[in-house]
Amino acid sequence: MSDRPFFVFPRWSDTATKIILAAAVLIPVYLVILLGYGANARTLNVNYQPIQPVAYSHAFHAGKLGINCQYCHTDVKRAAFAALPPTQTCINCHAAIAPHSAALAWIRKSYKTGMPVPWKKVNDLPDYVYFNHAAHVNAGISCLICHGHVNEMTQVYQAKPLNMAWCLQCHRDPAPFLRPRNEVTNLNWTPANKTRLAKDLGLTTATLPKNLGKYLEKRYHIPNSKLLTDCELCHH
Repeated sequence: MSDRPFFVFPRWSDTATKIILAAAVLIPVYLVILLGYGANARTLNVNYQPIQPVAYSHAFHAGKLGINCQYCHTDVKRAAFAALPPTQTCINCHAAIAPHSAALAWIRKSYKTGMPVPWKKVNDLPDYVYFNHAAHVNAGISCLICHGHVNEMTQVYQAKPLNMAWCLQCHRDPAPFLRPRNEVTNLNWTPANKTRLAKDLGLTTATLPKNLGKYLEKRYHIPNSKLLTDCELCHH
């Protein structure tokens, strides 16, 4: 009779059991993260368009009137958060323009009580993602790259998917998305205007670079794609 122990199951079954048990625990967690956060309308759904307490038209203010993005979003070039405008910014104009309009009831209430208007966030990244507006704006990334042509929106909506794959398109090769820093908030800017482009860069039309994006990468000291795609950059 052999002294070799008798196994009911083959040796590899122990490893398989551990893998199955781990999967049974991790897959539900992954699905909760994916469906609860990753697929949340606020972070992925293009065209997510909440009803705001005040029907503010960017198409009218930023588009027709030509008000620069920075007039309301004052911190966009120096802070991680673009900043919602305080009610005083609205009152600067509306103390004299349509001061009694029913559409501005929330503005008057906010100004009187000191309580902020309860604006609803449109482009809302999950807490595990770090995004710095100043870093992108100062690198020559225009508002419209992430927010679309807000100057054409009567009611703001999420124009881009804002998921990881979408972000990585730019982080792997930022050159095609770059423009002169002073044109970042100009949503109608085009590199086709050589005279303006030369002025923006302090060059002449004869000395304009053939590849604008690559030129700006070097000029603005944008890190290489290896650093830009490091997990820790966005997930601290």
